[in-house]
Amino acid sequence: MTKNGAVPTSSHAHPLVDLDSISHTKQRIKDGLATRRPWRVMFDFHSMGLPRGVSDAFSSIKTNLAYFRSNYAIFVLTVVFFSLIWHPTSLIVFTVLVFVWIFLYFLCDEPLKMFRFQIDDPTVLIVLSVITVVLLLCTNATFNIIGALVTGAVLVLIHAVVRKTEDLFLDEEATTT
Repeated sequence: MTKNGAVPTSSHAHPLVDLDSISHTKQRIKDGLATRRPWRVMFDFHSMGLPRGVSDAFSSIKTNLAYFRSNYAIFVLTVVFFSLIWHPTSLIVFTVLVFVWIFLYFLCDEPLKMFRFQIDDPTVLIVLSVITVVLLLCTNATFNIIGALVTGAVLVLIHAVVRKTEDLFLDEEATTT
């Protein structure tokens, strides 16, 4: 309504839904999820095998954790989600945290800037992980959360050890040249 009580008749009123904004958000979600590696590459059975020694195992863990970082984060978050199905309060907190993860980690196409400082990707991952664990532990689902985190970490480490890394370097070189 205008100041004199009349209903405005202009067709240029702001729409309730900004289609450009929705389209831009959808594109950012697609681009953000594109930073994860394809699941078929991650679970390629031809690229699985035991390392030759402890040093090879540690090298494989380091390479795979860096290469599949987004996939591992999605996997652990999914394990935690399923562990919270019978704890509705924790599930609500977790759902809110998932949206925080999506916007601060998965959809960030450039490093996060806070108080004129640039925060790199691994730091955001660690801080979000700690905040997620602390907030979920405050919801009285401690044993479920700890069990889910241990289960997720063990499964990630097992994958990181047995996933060969020879073909991962070829993919990295192909994308940089």
